[in-house]
Amino acid sequence: MASLREIKGRINSTEKMSQLTSAMNMVANSKLGRSEQNTKNFRPYMDRMEETIQAIGAGGNNVHPMLTARPVKRVGYIVISSDTGKAGPYNANVIKAITTEINERHNGNQDEISLMVLGKMGYDVLRLRGYKIDDYRLGLPDQPSFSDVKKIAAAAIRQYEDEEIDELHIIYNEFISILEQKVTVRQLLPMSEDDIETKNEYTHLASYEFEPDKETILKELLPQYAEAIIYGALLEAKTSEHAARMTAMKAATDNANELIGELTLSYNRLRQAAITQEITEIVSGAQAQE
Repeated sequence: MASLREIKGRINSTEKMSQLTSAMNMVANSKLGRSEQNTKNFRPYMDRMEETIQAIGAGGNNVHPMLTARPVKRVGYIVISSDTGKAGPYNANVIKAITTEINERHNGNQDEISLMVLGKMGYDVLRLRGYKIDDYRLGLPDQPSFSDVKKIAAAAIRQYEDEEIDELHIIYNEFISILEQKVTVRQLLPMSEDDIETKNEYTHLASYEFEPDKETILKELLPQYAEAIIYGALLEAKTSEHAARMTAMKAATDNANELIGELTLSYNRLRQAAITQEITEIVSGAQAQE
């Protein structure tokens, strides 16, 4: 049985841990609010970009490499993880998703894939497991700007345009709510019909003439649109990261407080037993002297 001193030491260390996790929970909560606002502010830009592409695409018959599927020999994956841990299953779920894709779709053949990783946690784990990483970006800020992801996004798109890869997918945690984040594997290139599906409100633009022509406009807009999708996924991932960390730190704080309660109860019982024993010994000693 543990001594009073040992139990008291465990109580003190657990209280310090509880204070630390509680502080991390509050920090994550603050970052989550700002990250949600960043995502909200970015959505109007994405909506307008989609509307523009749908308007240009009204009437169909548009030919562009980003819209045309070709035989798949090599697939690129952009994997978004975090730079720090203590976020529950956030990173583990992303790593599981990419390794499952590699094993099931490519039978573990790394010659068929090109990995581009955002975040130190994903980079370290995948590298330790023997995966070849072609490009990476570490140390992303908690509130990333477009310039933080533009370089790797542009490089990935250039790989597709140069036919070094025939498909480009992005794997990240989509923010559903504070308590729920869903791992998403999205095909970015070639773009699916859902990405550029023309809404009925734009069909009247099919007879419009564009200057310069539609193909030239799409050539400029589609790479920017793809980069914007990657940036939007990063914003979603960062929001999910802060939510996951806040939830994990709250659970850790609750568990620590519960453990403190149990240890305090054990401490009080053991202390009471020690006091009772001392009283008994004193009474027995006094009776022996009579």
